Amino acid sequence: MTTRAESSAAEDTPSTRPAERHRPPRCWQLLGRDRAAAVGAVVLALVALVALFGQLFIGDRAQRQDLDASLRPPSLSDGVYGLLGTDVLGRSMLARLVEAAATTLSVAVPAVLCSLLIGSALGLWAGYHGGRRESVAMRVADVILSFPSLLIAVVVLYVFSPSALNIVLILAVARIPVYLRTARAEAAELRSRLFVDAARTFGTPARMIIYRHVLPIALPTLLTVATLDFCFVMLTESSLSFLGIGIQPPDVSWGLMVAQGRQYLQTAWWITVLPGLAIVLTTVSATVLAAWARIATDPAQRWRLTLRKKRRDRDAPAAPVPPVQPETMP
Repeated sequence: MTTRAESSAAEDTPSTRPAERHRPPRCWQLLGRDRAAAVGAVVLALVALVALFGQLFIGDRAQRQDLDASLRPPSLSDGVYGLLGTDVLGRSMLARLVEAAATTLSVAVPAVLCSLLIGSALGLWAGYHGGRRESVAMRVADVILSFPSLLIAVVVLYVFSPSALNIVLILAVARIPVYLRTARAEAAELRSRLFVDAARTFGTPARMIIYRHVLPIALPTLLTVATLDFCFVMLTESSLSFLGIGIQPPDVSWGLMVAQGRQYLQTAWWITVLPGLAIVLTTVSATVLAAWARIATDPAQRWRLTLRKKRRDRDAPAAPVPPVQPETMP
């Protein structure tokens, strides 16, 4: 017979606790299993840290001119700030890239956040209520989408003075229909669900139903769209700065650096290639991370992120079985 202590110890064995053994992986664990998404997240984190805290270290080196050091190629002989070379006025390319990262993100991030908040709120409200409200909201979105956002920005910035605030406002308004239509589709599909009908039956106000029941389900899709839209907004800002109607000197952005160095492309390639490479790395990283987030936030597709590990464990060779020694006859 087994004692009470032995029986309690048997109940606490790992084999009797399947919930602890088969706990679903966390978000950061899923990110670690996807190497491309992990690299993209690291790149975006580095860009954000450089944009936030980089100016504390470079000071005024991004604007400090030294004509004797004009167009110096990347080298270690001039110290850390000469690592990426200098431009035509002898300014450090490393310091200018750091300051340009802060300017570019200060335009792209507020524009995406404003369009995300306004478009999502209008889309959830119109999709949940339906009827005339939904029709009016969709017609407004169609009118805005009928004009190319880059063309609207060119016309408006040509009439008004080009500045970071004007660029943020124009890009935010131009991207509102993207979130409005996405949120409207999600809310229109969820308003007929059983849990929404139950909340409505108990007398829950419409705003609380949208906030507590509809928004949490639609939020992963909206955040994925926002990550992809961040790439579009950043490329649009770079295009406007390249055309000369975006960020104006003495401010600097990656697109403006590409525009200023295009005439020296054959003699000083680093002036144009380095900011262009920063744009490419940031947009590609955001795109890869958005593709991973779309799968990781979908319960029906999340298993794809663990498929590679399971397949590797399944295809692993089994431990060799020691040969059986023949018995000797006495």
